[in-house]
Amino acid sequence: MAASDMDALRQIFFQECEEQLSELEAGLLEIEGGSTDMEIVNAVFRAVHSVKGGAGAFALEDLVRFAHVFETVLDEVRKGRLAAAGQVVETLLRAADVLADLVRVARDGGDVDQSRIQAVSDELGSLSGTPAASAADEPEENLDDLGFMPVVVELPIFDEAPAPEEPAVLEYTISFKPHASLYANANEPIVLMRELQRLGEITVACDTQSIPLLGELDPEGAYLAWTINLKTTQSEEDVRGVFEFVDGDCDLTIAVNGEETGGPSDVDIEALLRSVREEAAEQAAQADAPIADAAPEQPDAIAAPSEPPAVAPKAEAAKSEKSGNEKSGGSEAAQPTIRVDLDRVDRLMNLVGELVINQAMLSQRLMEAGLARSTEVLSGLDEFEQLTRDIQEGVMAIRAQPVKSVFQRMPRLVREVAAATGKKVRLVTEGEGTEVDKTVIERLADPLTHMIRNAIDHGLEKPEVRVANGKREEGLVRLSATHRGGRIVIDIADDGAGINRPRVRSIAEEKGLIPTNAQLTDEETDNLIFLPGFSTASTISDISGRGVGMDVVKRSIQALGGRVSISSRPGEGSTFTLSLPLTLAVLYGMVVTVAGQTLVVPLTSIIETLKPKLSDVHAFGGEARVIELRNNFLPLIDVGRELGFRDQGADPGAGVAILVESEGGAQSALLVDGIQGQRQVVIKSLEANYGRVPGIAAATILGDGRVALILDVDAVVAGSRNGSLSAESALALAG
Repeated sequence: MAASDMDALRQIFFQECEEQLSELEAGLLEIEGGSTDMEIVNAVFRAVHSVKGGAGAFALEDLVRFAHVFETVLDEVRKGRLAAAGQVVETLLRAADVLADLVRVARDGGDVDQSRIQAVSDELGSLSGTPAASAADEPEENLDDLGFMPVVVELPIFDEAPAPEEPAVLEYTISFKPHASLYANANEPIVLMRELQRLGEITVACDTQSIPLLGELDPEGAYLAWTINLKTTQSEEDVRGVFEFVDGDCDLTIAVNGEETGGPSDVDIEALLRSVREEAAEQAAQADAPIADAAPEQPDAIAAPSEPPAVAPKAEAAKSEKSGNEKSGGSEAAQPTIRVDLDRVDRLMNLVGELVINQAMLSQRLMEAGLARSTEVLSGLDEFEQLTRDIQEGVMAIRAQPVKSVFQRMPRLVREVAAATGKKVRLVTEGEGTEVDKTVIERLADPLTHMIRNAIDHGLEKPEVRVANGKREEGLVRLSATHRGGRIVIDIADDGAGINRPRVRSIAEEKGLIPTNAQLTDEETDNLIFLPGFSTASTISDISGRGVGMDVVKRSIQALGGRVSISSRPGEGSTFTLSLPLTLAVLYGMVVTVAGQTLVVPLTSIIETLKPKLSDVHAFGGEARVIELRNNFLPLIDVGRELGFRDQGADPGAGVAILVESEGGAQSALLVDGIQGQRQVVIKSLEANYGRVPGIAAATILGDGRVALILDVDAVVAGSRNGSLSAESALALAG
């Protein structure tokens, strides 16, 4: 096999590992939550077994060795010999973390803490009653190469301590012929044979008689068969377990000491017919129809060992109907998926964006030429616009992913931080199925990691303090996501002590972040924690105390076009709310004119628009102005002057005020010259194609071909307070 093909297979293997590890942790968390569903246990076992099988194909011995110990414990749980509760689940969760680390190292390189791996292996070994092999243990099969010769030493046998009876060695003859579906499902016979080799001594013979001539050969066909002789002390159940996940994708017969005892012919008739009757009853109940009796149990009806048992026609029909429903995408069936490189989707998204721009330009030019007045042309334009929008929404749906992929990383983080701080923490997640653009998801992990670390380290009290305050010993951190107003809103809440505002203010004053006589509201005091260099930690640790963290969170969220707000109640806890756009590709905005320039104001920031009355506009502190609106005074910000488009302030009576909400929920009024309308625009990165402009988030191309700048509302509002935005924006736009 070519190196490029092997690299592609490795990449697919590690992609599947990510899915298996996610399923593993999700299942263990459900078990930890009290679930007793054996299907979850089976899913967890299958995940570890699949990782182990794939790792064996690439000779990742450390990964295979640990996964083998892990699945041995899970097998004990699956067979009911070990209860999945308490310390057992905690050990399994730690084992899942180690398995994820081993996969990461196998994929990216680097080192792992062997002592930690050995410690968890020992814990797993003690649970299963099987001593875990050390990573340093090596088989003694190459002693001759080292110059050592084996020496036979005879030791006396004491009558009072007879030697334990050696288990009998069984000789299995396994006939194995894969179907084409086995390869289509990404299984490999060599992996199965390596698993058999772990059970004992094997010899393998390959039958190539079925290989056709080259012109008749199907590249996706299956023509090889194998006869495997295995000598082992393991049971037949263990041998059959190797083929558990290819059942139905191969012809398999197993003989023990020359006597055939298994394979497709040796079927548990009673269990099969019982299963068929249950499926028929289930289908009949769903159809609200009387349940037909299945065929009576007649083992003698099987004509020959090689023939499958007969099935009652109605039961078989019910089974076929169920299979058909699953294939057609029933609620219980997994939807088929394909893997596509993200670059391809990005290129498609860019092309669709260009299509939207060209559609808008075509509509604009037809209207300017007067052709759009024709009923047929107008109808065609409407259909073209609708089709373009449907294509755009379809591509955006391809890029959309549930936040579950990010949320699933947090339980491990919570366990690690809780262990480091000596606190007991329970994480509750909600809204994991909430979808958002993949680009947003990829950049969410770091901010969420910072915020959950802070919630545990700074928000939650020590167990003894919580008990003294009448709270539960175990702290609660809640992570939730929901769609709201065309945006995704993520809440990180804890039931800790809340923000200590006097201490926050004192630290900010000591560090010179605010003047000592500053008059701050509770909300403004809470937002001090987002200032660069602010930290309430008294000592530097691996968790916090380096003077970075929440300011990084704020910048990361703002870079995504979002904002952060805080709600805190002393003694009851705090809630941090992230509000983010669903996509970074398109937005709905209001097109406005300012000093001859065309700008776009995101609709998600707009509350309302109004025509100011001169009697409602008042001067405040020199050149600043406020507008009175429903008995409230709001800052009136001249956008043209703030961005450096003009030197003198505009006449409020001749313009339009747009009421917007910035970060923290504060409201302001933006003064613009006029409004052209609302439309969906395709976002183009200004920083990547031109450079950073303060107060401007991005750019877009309008239907008439002009470039319009997309306003960064939060930056404009913040810049109006310190007066630093105008010169920077003018300089950037002039350059």
